[in-house]
Amino acid sequence: MTDLGFRGEVADYYQRYRRGYPDEVIDALTAVFGLTGDDVVLDLGCGTGQLTLPLAARVRSVIGMDPEPDMLLAGRRAAADQGTTNVNWLIGADSDLPALGALLGAGSLGAVTIGQALHWMDRDTLFPMLSSLVRPGGGVAVVTNGTPLWLQETDWSRALRALLEHRRGQRLTRTCGSDEATRRAYHADLVTAGFQTETTEIDYSDVLSSDDIVGGVLSALPVDRLPVPADRPGFAEEIHRALEPHAPFVEEVTVTVLTGRRG
Repeated sequence: MTDLGFRGEVADYYQRYRRGYPDEVIDALTAVFGLTGDDVVLDLGCGTGQLTLPLAARVRSVIGMDPEPDMLLAGRRAAADQGTTNVNWLIGADSDLPALGALLGAGSLGAVTIGQALHWMDRDTLFPMLSSLVRPGGGVAVVTNGTPLWLQETDWSRALRALLEHRRGQRLTRTCGSDEATRRAYHADLVTAGFQTETTEIDYSDVLSSDDIVGGVLSALPVDRLPVPADRPGFAEEIHRALEPHAPFVEEVTVTVLTGRRG
């Protein structure tokens, strides 16, 4: 999890269009780990802070850690806009956790959260490393924020997928960790690392605009694969035309909260 290309304009799209998390997700994390105003939480692979900022309202402080400086800059701006002052933004990847652990000390964290970013990380070393960083009763949460926009079982999503596959000349199969098989693998890895696991699912519906869908697609492309600025209006118009026959664009979202608690 180093240079993934999510910088520059991609960070701006990410901040504007990536969906946040329902309050029930934060409630679940607080309850499972017994988080209080004395706890520090690490949000690993925090992006622009969609999970970092709501967590900050429940604990003493949050460390938002991500390898992309532009993502952190957008998160810092969002925190300032909200008046959130108890987040520390740190450039780093999962490979930097030994150094962070040496700085913080064993058992110093109430929880480590990973929101839709674990597929970029080395799980074989990550979970054992985290078990020493969290306090007893604390743990690790892997939060999967629904299925990618182009892989859903709706007519509008199928139309979007067909368009994107035609443009790229290949099938789109990457689920970003949202598929059942990958979640089972995450669960098995947490158990192997000695965590007591539990899964919570939060379901809700959302109605998207076609602009939301265009922005969501652009937020998922590394900067070197974004259409050049001159081509972006045409790309957006292609998506609008493909989607138009299938309005309204209702998205059924299942947020999966997989927690591993340290005994």
